[in-house]
Amino acid sequence: MLRPERMSKVSVAGSKGVMPTVIETVHELSLVHLSDYDGSWEAFDNGDPIEGADEASEKLVTVRALQSTLDLSADEAESGALTSGWQDRLEEIRTRVNELDDRQTEIDDELRDVDERLDRVAPFAELGIDLDLLSGYETVDVLVGEGSHGDVESAVADSDEIRAFETFTGGDVVAIVAAPTEDAGENPIDDALVGVEFTRYEVPDTDQSPDDYVADLKRRKRDLGSQLDEIDAELEEIKREEGGFLLRVEEELTVEVQQAEAPLQFATTDHAFVAEGWLPTEEYDRLVETLSDAVGGSVEVEELVRADYNDEGYPTRTEEVDHGGPGGEDETSEEEEREVATQEAIADGGTTTASGGVVTMADDPPVVQDNVGPAKPFEFLLRLIDRPKYSELDPTIVLLLTFPAFYGFMLGDLGYGMLYTAAGYLLYSRFDEDIIRSLGVIGMWAGGFTMLFGMLYGEIFGLHVLGEVLFGGSPPLHKGIQPVFSKYGQAWLLVSVFIGLGHLTLGYIFGFVNDLDHGVADAYFENGSWALLMIGVWIWIFSRHGEGAKPDFLFELFGSGSEAAFELGFNGFAVEIGKFVGLPLLAIGFVTMVYGEVKHYGALGIIIGSLESFNVFGDVLSYLRIAAVILAKAGMAFVVNMLFFGVYVVETDHGAEWHFGTTHAPKHMLHEGTYHGHEVTEVMFGGLLHGGIVMALIGVIILVLGHVVVLLLGITSAGLQGIRLEYVEFFNRFYEGGGRAFEPFGGIRSDDDS
Repeated sequence: MLRPERMSKVSVAGSKGVMPTVIETVHELSLVHLSDYDGSWEAFDNGDPIEGADEASEKLVTVRALQSTLDLSADEAESGALTSGWQDRLEEIRTRVNELDDRQTEIDDELRDVDERLDRVAPFAELGIDLDLLSGYETVDVLVGEGSHGDVESAVADSDEIRAFETFTGGDVVAIVAAPTEDAGENPIDDALVGVEFTRYEVPDTDQSPDDYVADLKRRKRDLGSQLDEIDAELEEIKREEGGFLLRVEEELTVEVQQAEAPLQFATTDHAFVAEGWLPTEEYDRLVETLSDAVGGSVEVEELVRADYNDEGYPTRTEEVDHGGPGGEDETSEEEEREVATQEAIADGGTTTASGGVVTMADDPPVVQDNVGPAKPFEFLLRLIDRPKYSELDPTIVLLLTFPAFYGFMLGDLGYGMLYTAAGYLLYSRFDEDIIRSLGVIGMWAGGFTMLFGMLYGEIFGLHVLGEVLFGGSPPLHKGIQPVFSKYGQAWLLVSVFIGLGHLTLGYIFGFVNDLDHGVADAYFENGSWALLMIGVWIWIFSRHGEGAKPDFLFELFGSGSEAAFELGFNGFAVEIGKFVGLPLLAIGFVTMVYGEVKHYGALGIIIGSLESFNVFGDVLSYLRIAAVILAKAGMAFVVNMLFFGVYVVETDHGAEWHFGTTHAPKHMLHEGTYHGHEVTEVMFGGLLHGGIVMALIGVIILVLGHVVVLLLGITSAGLQGIRLEYVEFFNRFYEGGGRAFEPFGGIRSDDDS
């Protein structure tokens, strides 16, 4: 569960004559993640694609282009094998679709041209002048454009190259007809308008009136649109009739291309081949048996490595693996070539195992995360950073156990929890994408814990009626925003610290286990020393040694009496525990941690270690954000409800209680004077509900929008803060990531596969 699924490196070697059968068999099994041969063996080269690979690739490109044009989805594929004549059928479909696609492109181009012409003629329609009257003159110049009529007339009137002119306007459009002087330049109107903000329009080449011209263009546009509709209908018909066939062809060609190009990853000679790859260890026997059934003794299958791996992907603990592969009795020339290459690889530094095998293609083992069903969706949160490496622990199960609990603890409201759960279920049930479904499941887990803590807090949408129903007005937990329950607000600070200590200690344990491959000493210096330092610091803080310098609530909130939020009898560790346990652990942890830094950085490690030692205090305090979110979200919900219902203050022996005016107006309760035998001292806010119909309607809007805001901010605060504690505080103790996904030849094995 905490480790990825165990992987083995296997080698398949044999003569080239059986290579196509081996490739087909391995492809059908979909068990082996092939390794790429890097050409490092003398006399062995990367193989060539099997004959027909280029033709199959071209057909595959064609089919995928048709799929894109027809917008096909994978669930429309036909079942069964392709029948004879499928290539001719494919060519007919290609020709038909390409013709329609070309025609569609031509029509789209013409439509764009029509739209552009309509845009160009629009200004002339405002003028109301026939288009043939705006061009074709020898003695006068005509210019049409958009600009200020006054500025245009002034500029043209001031021009020395224009002896007479007339302007016509329609809206913002101005037409200028000007008679140039004999010595005028080629474009006297343009010259006159230099410096004037004026946009020139080209006169359309037509004898029609603007209205007739526009009408013809719109008719042409409608005709083109009808043609496009006909083409779309034909393409839809092809999709309906041939979509399943095309998807089936795509599937078959994909398999053919994968198999034909597989030798590119093999090490080959003129007579032999060697292929290597990774597969789950438990599947090795099935691979051997299936290949033996397919090609008999013509190939040798060997499990090269079954081991744990360090950060570089090399084996740290190997086991002797002796399966007695199915190789033949008589060695062929191909086998001799492979044996020579094996010995050369060993001489070049190949990694050998106890069984004498050689890893010719050094690569990191791919990762198949092996988590229980409920934890699977939380792998999504992990992969937002990166997939775990094969050599490190997979913390997905910890995310399952902590993230929803953090979320629910911070928000703790039955109403909000139900909405989060409903939203999560909607994502899970209405979408097919794995990422969205995973988010849905995570939302349901978070919503479930929010409901659980909501019942313990006795709250539903910030109201305390649930506590009255379930616990007779005394729920086991309080968020602590009311004066009478203020000690709970302080208690959540300490609870946040305890959560941080437990969470970080678990992170150090994970880091210790990950680093055991480097030796117990290194694992201790990298992780254990920090854990000891952190635990020592906080044991001393919670001890009564030097209690005069420490706040009293450290020893009161979990003790006994009226000052305790939870009467657990804990009044702090004894002075002796602080002096003879906390301080020694602190000292041992500090010295060994600094020593570890010195091993890394030399004498500079003393300074680095001393400065970084404060992190064990600050990292734990980072978890105080949990208490901060509890109080902030409770305060926001309280304000929303106060604006609608109003709040009156009741003074009790233990402090002031705040009550919402759900059954009676706060002013009425103040007039009554008492509530359950206690004095009502003031009205904090009268409440929009009790201010008349109009104010009540406004209050309903504020109530709904306010709770929507609190609901959404719950995601961005509790969600993001919870994720931050996981990613920054917890993962930084041990997690690096960078693992490769397991992608077996012949298909993609999902981590959801069992």
